[in-house]
Amino acid sequence: MAAKGLEGVVVAQSRLSDINGEVGELIYAGYDIDDLARNSTFEEVCYLLWNGELPNQQQLEEFRAQMEPQYVLRPEVLEMIRNYPKDADPMAAVRTAVSALGMFDADADDISPESVRRKAMFLTAQTPSIVAAFDRVRNGKEPLQPKPGLSFAGNFLYMLNGEEANDTRCRTMDVALVLHAEHGMNASTFAARVTAGTLSDVYSAVTSAIGTLKGPSHGGANVEVMNMLREIDESGQDPQEWVQNALSSGKKVMGFGHRVYKATDPRATVLRELADKIMAEAGETRWLDLSDRIRAVMAEEMERKGKKIYPNVDFFSASVYTTLGIGMDLFTAVFAIARMPGWTAHLMEQYVDNRLIRPGSDYIGPRDLKVRPISER
Repeated sequence: MAAKGLEGVVVAQSRLSDINGEVGELIYAGYDIDDLARNSTFEEVCYLLWNGELPNQQQLEEFRAQMEPQYVLRPEVLEMIRNYPKDADPMAAVRTAVSALGMFDADADDISPESVRRKAMFLTAQTPSIVAAFDRVRNGKEPLQPKPGLSFAGNFLYMLNGEEANDTRCRTMDVALVLHAEHGMNASTFAARVTAGTLSDVYSAVTSAIGTLKGPSHGGANVEVMNMLREIDESGQDPQEWVQNALSSGKKVMGFGHRVYKATDPRATVLRELADKIMAEAGETRWLDLSDRIRAVMAEEMERKGKKIYPNVDFFSASVYTTLGIGMDLFTAVFAIARMPGWTAHLMEQYVDNRLIRPGSDYIGPRDLKVRPISER
């Protein structure tokens, strides 16, 4: 019998990441995610995923020097963004802009290793600029040019909010990007590799990934977490009562459980610590206080039922992004920014050792039907 959703089916070998959901472990190219999040930057993680090793200081400086000029959007694409409907879904805006970038690349169809690597850096640099430009335009503001000398995370926050973020906010954004950069053969990564498996171009493969991430079952969980927090906050209902009512009515408490992790999501642990720092500095802890209360109630309820269910990274990223001034409907677009190096690293693997991805299916329909003349149907 076919495995529904391909659960448990291994479709590729990869050197990029490994997830041990039973013990709550995630590694990128041999490095534990907790270690990377605490002791590296998003730029270093990009380098790691694309090169298989962390950079030394000189390599990192050269890498940043190569990436920095590529934050600037092409005028043609920026003009397109100015003409998008103001109420467009941000993920539709990102998907369309990334696809359009391929039309302006004379080497779009070149899938040689050197060309794919160039496009990986270009798309990673362009995506935050696309998201920030779209958000500013739809709010009647002029898009900002990137500011030289700022980090990847710092530049995104600057282009989005119009002011340079302090070290705490930049570091929080940076770590959030690191935590979301790669996560095995998830749905969007698989979609990208399926597209690349046909020997289609990088832009098409990444557009497939973005379209897949757009689905609420994949990339929209943190939006639902924030909706839940706002609902509880605005109703004035006690969190314990809300959670108990939700569970008794079969409603899912968002931000808990994971398709892969059966233990604590290691990304959630790091983000919870950062949430504490950034919200204390901002003088606004209500979202974290509410999240902690929900987490405590869920732990009590699950223990009473003899079950174990833990908060995932989305549970804390929602309130962290809100504190950073990121609009709720941009959360999935930020996910796309973070995942771009992971997607493109998978494309590098796919193109180098390619085979068309063509799974079979079990036919369960009727047989032996006969066509009757149309006048008798």
